[in-house]
Amino acid sequence: MASLQDLEFAYAPVRDQVRDLREYLDPARIRRELGEIETKLADPALWSDPAASQPLMRDRKRLEGLVANDEELVRRSSDVEAYFELAREGEDVLADLNRDVESLRTFAEDLEAKTMLSGEADPLNAIVTVHPGAGGTESQDWAEMLVRMYLRWAEQQGFKTVMNDEQPGDGAGIKSATFTITGEYAFGQLAGESGVHRLVRISPFDAAKRRHTSFASVFVSPEIDETIHVDLKLEDLRIDTYRSGGKGGQHVNTTDSAVRMTHLPTGIVVQCQNERSQIQNREKAMKMLRSRLYEYELEKKRAETKKLEDSKLDINFGSQIRSYVLQPYRMAKDHRTKVEVGDVDKVLDGYLEPFLRGYLLAKRRGTANGGGEDDLDV
Repeated sequence: MASLQDLEFAYAPVRDQVRDLREYLDPARIRRELGEIETKLADPALWSDPAASQPLMRDRKRLEGLVANDEELVRRSSDVEAYFELAREGEDVLADLNRDVESLRTFAEDLEAKTMLSGEADPLNAIVTVHPGAGGTESQDWAEMLVRMYLRWAEQQGFKTVMNDEQPGDGAGIKSATFTITGEYAFGQLAGESGVHRLVRISPFDAAKRRHTSFASVFVSPEIDETIHVDLKLEDLRIDTYRSGGKGGQHVNTTDSAVRMTHLPTGIVVQCQNERSQIQNREKAMKMLRSRLYEYELEKKRAETKKLEDSKLDINFGSQIRSYVLQPYRMAKDHRTKVEVGDVDKVLDGYLEPFLRGYLLAKRRGTANGGGEDDLDV
């Protein structure tokens, strides 16, 4: 059991973090902005214009969440301070005090990461695309494992998922998959997952039981809504239809209902075969394309003269953002933030919070690099 002196030492940086976080949040400003939005929403004429009311409703929900988080910070800090007073008076509360200090630390770290989610697209749904690298069945199986990892993460967050397009691999795994994760701040949380992911394991497809390294790329874009304008001209599109395929049964259509759209100026290609009618697949593919084009333009701004495809990493050695090692030891490590998790099976089952939070914090502090060669001894 930690002593009172130990707990006071451990609490000092948490107290400073809470103070800095509250200064960053600026509760007085948040409440002032919330009051201004409430005044606007009180105008009955506003509700006849959804384009004007919906952004205000979204901002109100965001600000109300920030107010609630600030109040929770104050409440938890007050509880900890009260326990310290009792402990100094000789009460047996060290166990409770230790629990609440750790709880406050975790809450403050999570909230600090969420303060990074202030971009225009951060509150939106996420469209995730996974492609295997070179290596045939090995990489295709790894790509399918990544899809499962993100679907499990979404399920644990209470988010909804829809598989937009999935191309089965040769014998095992997938050749590609695109799916939408619907939930609050889904894109903001997953934006840092774009990049190359590396797996090291004893291959289940190798009769000699040799160790293999596989790669797969993940690309995350926001599912943009009507509040964000994207200039998309029909004459810039090539639209192809084809017969959708799947794993058999009702998943295989007998008509050319699947849709593939190519944006000729950028070369961006999206496809959708999840819906049964060509009209529905066309509508969903158009939404996916608008989202990809939006992210494309954002990337051009971030990289100035570089285009989105030029900024993508090769799916091979030296470009990975994260490694998942199953052999000779077990660990998942992010090479940009140096965050490590020893329980790699838990990570592959959807436990991504340490990596997502670590990337957001590193991005805010300017300490996230672009990945690359790692220092794992494999």
